[in-house]
Amino acid sequence: MAESSNNAYAKLGMIIEKFLFEVVYAPEGYEKVRVTVADTYRPGLPLAGYMDYFDNKRMLVFGLAEHKYMQELPSEVRYQRLEAMISQHIPAIVICRDLEVPDEMLDLAKKYQTTILRTDMETSELVSTLVASLKVYLSPCITRHGVLMEIYGEGVLILGDSGIGKSETAVELVNRGHRLVADDAVEIKKMTAKVLIGSAPELIRHYMELRGIGVVDICRLFGMSAVVKEHEIDMVVKLELWKDGFAYDRLGLTNEFTEILGIQVPTVTIPVKPGRNLAVIVEVAAMSNRDKRSGYNAAEEFTKQLNSRFEQQGLKF
Repeated sequence: MAESSNNAYAKLGMIIEKFLFEVVYAPEGYEKVRVTVADTYRPGLPLAGYMDYFDNKRMLVFGLAEHKYMQELPSEVRYQRLEAMISQHIPAIVICRDLEVPDEMLDLAKKYQTTILRTDMETSELVSTLVASLKVYLSPCITRHGVLMEIYGEGVLILGDSGIGKSETAVELVNRGHRLVADDAVEIKKMTAKVLIGSAPELIRHYMELRGIGVVDICRLFGMSAVVKEHEIDMVVKLELWKDGFAYDRLGLTNEFTEILGIQVPTVTIPVKPGRNLAVIVEVAAMSNRDKRSGYNAAEEFTKQLNSRFEQQGLKF
């Protein structure tokens, strides 16, 4: 397992390109400025002179309210309060609604080499979409060796030793109408405290390696409906060689989990031996997991029925 650096960041140039910001002023090398916080700052209190808890790692967003308030301030006060913020080397300033950039702000941006951007978007719309994008860029991310499939709406991460049959199982699942997300390397991002999103590295997206055949393009062979760019990870399926004499769980009452980026993901372990149709078994595992998330557990219901029958007969299970 390879894990990304904890110091995740998004380059300012990439953000400008995505949101089509107008660059009002930019110092040399502005595209490489790092944005490291998935949030923005609307500087109402700093404009009023309160600078405690000011976070200089956030992009400053000036909307209509902040702009109108600045206009009411005397020029000297406006300059002083803007300097208190801009002098702290913030990543960038964004002006919404195509509002005019105050002369004091432009002078201070040049003095402290700070980028000023402008957009015609409304403030609330910009803040919500910008924060959402930054969360994607800055989410904790790891790469795991495995296969990610979308099966009946469930994101199933198939793990196991090299050569155990992960890709062969995946191609059979695709042939049965399910969709491939990633083969061999799965990039996993933690989007919220409970949500993991998996995708394929761009270089190998839609490709699959099958021993004896080589690399195949699943999209070209099976069509666009056979692939999906990303999907939430709902469960993990571990493939392992069958161990003679090992007591495998036959009822499914034991809850197994795999920890990924601090999130406990429901897990099943499937023993592999000749004659077992792994694709069908993984398919059933996905459907069973969907039932459990909906509140129905077949193993528990079966046990209740057994207990009820034995109690009627005066026995205990």
